[in-house]
Amino acid sequence: MKIWLNGGLHDLDSARVSVLDHGLTVGDGVFETVKATTGRPFALTRHLDRLARSARGLGLPEPDQAEVRRACAAVLDANPTELGRLRITYTGGLSPLGSDRGDQGPTLVVALGETKRRPDSTAVITVPWTRNERGALTGLKTTSYAENVVALARATEQGATEALFANTVGQLCEGTGSNVFVVLDGEIHTPPVSSGCLAGITRALAVEWTGAHETDLPLDVLVRADEVFLTSTLRDVQAVHRVDDRELPGAPGPVTAKAMRVFAERAADDLDP
Repeated sequence: MKIWLNGGLHDLDSARVSVLDHGLTVGDGVFETVKATTGRPFALTRHLDRLARSARGLGLPEPDQAEVRRACAAVLDANPTELGRLRITYTGGLSPLGSDRGDQGPTLVVALGETKRRPDSTAVITVPWTRNERGALTGLKTTSYAENVVALARATEQGATEALFANTVGQLCEGTGSNVFVVLDGEIHTPPVSSGCLAGITRALAVEWTGAHETDLPLDVLVRADEVFLTSTLRDVQAVHRVDDRELPGAPGPVTAKAMRVFAERAADDLDP
C-alpha cells in the first residue's frame, strides 16, 4: 500500500506521523471519506469543500485543495482497487502536549482501503446518548470520533451495523457515520442540519434527487415510520429492516427502493455532482 503523507507517497511501513501530532494527542483534526470505484472518486469536489469548512470551524489553516487533489490522484493510481474507501485526514500537526497548537503546520494523510458493496438492507439500534446540536464541533467532520466508536460497538453487540442518536431536545439526529431518512405517508423526511447532524454529502444528494423534506422529527418517529433508510458515502442509500426490536418487513420498501434506484442512476451519470 502507498500512502500520501505531507507532500509525497510512502510505503505503509515508512509512512510515520509523530506521536506528538495534535490529531493523535487531542483529536485536533478533520477528515473525509470518499468512495472510489475503479480508481475514480465520487463527489470529490463536495468532499473537499466540506473538508475546508471543517478545517475553518476548528481554526486550522484551510487545506490546499490542489494539493489534496494531487494526493488523492496519486494514491488512487498507486493502489488499484475495484471499490475503495479513500480517507483524507488533516490535523493540527506536531504540537506540544496539551490543547495549544504548535507552529510546525498541519499534517495531511491520504490513504486507500479496499471495501465491499453494502447489503441492500441493515439493522440499526437507538442509543441513550445524545448529539449536542449546540456544541463547538457540531456540523464539523472531525477526528474526535470516540463517541461514535462507543455507540457503534453497542450496535455491533446487538447485531446491527449502525446506532442512531437523538439530540439534546429528543429529536432524531443521525447515526455514527450516516444520516437517517424516514418515510411517512409516502413522503421522505430527514432531520435538518439544525438538529445537529452532519451535512452528509450523500444526504444532500439524496434530498436533491428524491425531493425529501428536511423536518424536525421526534426520536419515536422510528416506531411509526413506514420505511427507514440510511445514507452515507459507502452505504449510498441503504434500507433498514430492523430498528431496535421493531421489524420492517419487506425492506427495502417501495419508496426506499425508488430512492436507491434514483441515486444509483444519478451517481452513475455524474461522478462529481
